[in-house]
Amino acid sequence: MAVRGVVFDAYGTLLDVHSAMQRHAGRVGANWSEISALWRAKQLEYSWIRSLAGAAQHRDFAHLTDAALDFAAARFGLTDPDLIADLRAAYRELSAYPEVPDMLRAIRANGIPTAILSNGEPHMLKLGVKAAGLQLLLDEVLSVESVGIFKPDPRVYAHAVNRLGGDASKLVFVSSNAWDAFGAHCNGFRVVWCNRTAQPDEYGLRAVATELADLSDLAAAIA
Repeated sequence: MAVRGVVFDAYGTLLDVHSAMQRHAGRVGANWSEISALWRAKQLEYSWIRSLAGAAQHRDFAHLTDAALDFAAARFGLTDPDLIADLRAAYRELSAYPEVPDMLRAIRANGIPTAILSNGEPHMLKLGVKAAGLQLLLDEVLSVESVGIFKPDPRVYAHAVNRLGGDASKLVFVSSNAWDAFGAHCNGFRVVWCNRTAQPDEYGLRAVATELADLSDLAAAIA
């Protein structure tokens, strides 16, 4: 079936969520990667809890990212306010994974539109896409804020289908997050799971998704 578009998760798939902490590793300390992992875990946990708690408890992803950093900093005893401020700013300017620009160019060269569907709020995404140099390589940048709930709620994936047209089975959804890839599969997308850290199978993804170690060969994989 001809692919009518490729939809990417942003954080952890196109953008390296640990690059913010790594950029300031010398100031954070030798355990920076452990702190970064907790920051990320809490960020996602807060998004799921807010979604389950109901619409009145929704807060945007920028708010949750900062709250998660506050928790991780307190847990590991980071008290320098200038460092905390610099880490917050760095998360708005994450690095793209090295293969991402060339991969996006290859997909667009095949005449296939590219889009982001992200938990990020619009301004946060705009800053991140620009800092990573991807703004000219994406046709759409879609935020869950248009729906008011986080992935993997079905309404988020439906928003992408409505904006991009056609039906989900003609769209490829790409995520490094197994729960997100599973959510897209449940909502009819053709799915690529970018398993960057060689995690075990989850949600039966290996039976229903294309698994890649990074995005270098994505254009060939969806051809």
